[in-house]
Amino acid sequence: MDTSRKIIHIDMDQFYAAVEQRDNPELRGLPVAVGHDAERGVVATASYEARKFGVHSAQSIQVAKRLCRELVIVPPRFSVYKEVSHQIRDIMSDYTDVIEPLSLDEAFLDVTHNKKDIELAVDVAKEIKSRILEETGLTASAGVSYCKFLAKVGSDYRKPNGLCTIHPDRALDFIARLPIERFWLVGKKTAEKMHHMGIHNGAQLRDYSLQGLTAAFGKAGQLFYDFARGIDNRPVVTEWVRKSVGCERTYEHDLSTSAAITIELYHILQELLKRLERTQFQGTTLTLKVKFHDFTQITRSITSTEILTTKEQILPLSKQLLQKVTFDQHPIRLLGLSVGNPHQDEEEPPHRAEWINQYLPFKDVDWEL
Repeated sequence: MDTSRKIIHIDMDQFYAAVEQRDNPELRGLPVAVGHDAERGVVATASYEARKFGVHSAQSIQVAKRLCRELVIVPPRFSVYKEVSHQIRDIMSDYTDVIEPLSLDEAFLDVTHNKKDIELAVDVAKEIKSRILEETGLTASAGVSYCKFLAKVGSDYRKPNGLCTIHPDRALDFIARLPIERFWLVGKKTAEKMHHMGIHNGAQLRDYSLQGLTAAFGKAGQLFYDFARGIDNRPVVTEWVRKSVGCERTYEHDLSTSAAITIELYHILQELLKRLERTQFQGTTLTLKVKFHDFTQITRSITSTEILTTKEQILPLSKQLLQKVTFDQHPIRLLGLSVGNPHQDEEEPPHRAEWINQYLPFKDVDWEL
C-alpha cells in the first residue's frame, strides 16, 4: 500500500440545486428540489433547506411534496450543469491532468506530482475550493488522503463547504470510529445487513473475516475487508472503455398489452440507434431491461455474430427478447434497450479499466419513476 500518494476528492455541494439558487436569487434559502413535477418524477438534487424535511435525491417527487409542503420544484437544466461542470474541470486541470470524473459534480484528483509543485495536498484542495467559489459562486467539499476510499469519505465528512484531511498515521483510528453507513458503497440495505451481522463501525468490520464478508457480500466483501484496513490501491484513471450504450423510458401509465409494449419498444429502438450513431459504439450483445409495476426488474440478453448498428438487426432481436417476458399479470412501468460487449480491433489492444466496476453493484436511478 503506497501511503505517499496524494489523492483529493472534490464533491460539489447540492450541485444542481446550488446552480438554481445561484441563478435565481429568489430561490435562496428556500427548500428546493430539482426534478420533474410529474406523477412519477424523482428528485435529482435537494437543497439543504429541503433536506431538513427528509427530502433527498432519487426520492419520488410525490413523497418529497408530502414531506415538505412548501417545496419548490425546479425542472433540471442539464446543459447549464454541464457548462458549470466544465468550468470546474478547467480549474482542476490547472493543478493536475490526472483527473477521474465520477459525475458532473464530483471527481478524484491525483496531485502527488502537481503542476504547481505545491507540497501539501491539503493546500491544493484549499486553492481549488477557493477558485471554484470565486469563479462559479458555488461551494465544494474536499477530502484529502492517500487513497480514493478515504478521500471520498473525507469529502462527505464535513459537508457543506468542508475540508477533511485523513493522514496515513491516523487512518486506522479514523476508520475504526467511522459508522458503517459512512463507508463508500454501503447503502441502506447493505448497512441493514451489516447491522444484523453485528457490524456498526469500522472496528467491527475489521474484526470480521474475509471469508465471512465474501460469503455475505460476494466480491464487494473483499473491498469492505480492504477498506476496514485502509487499503485501496485503485489508481485515479483518466480514461476507460465504454462498455455499453443504451436508453430507457418510464411510463406515466403502466403498459399491459402486447401492442402497446411493441410500439414503445420501437420508439426506444429509434433513440438507441441515434445514440449508437452519435457515439460510434460497436457492440454485439443486445439487452432488454424491464421494470414491472411492483418495481421488480429483469434483464434479458442475446449476443449476435454481427456488430449491432441497424434497425434491421436490432428490432428482430428485441422482439425475440420480449417474447421471454411475461407481462399479462405484471404491467410494465419501464422499458430499456442497450448494446454492449464492445467490439475491439484485435490489432490494437484496448485500454482496460475493469477495476472501475469490479466491485460496484449495478446502480440505476430513473429520473422519471
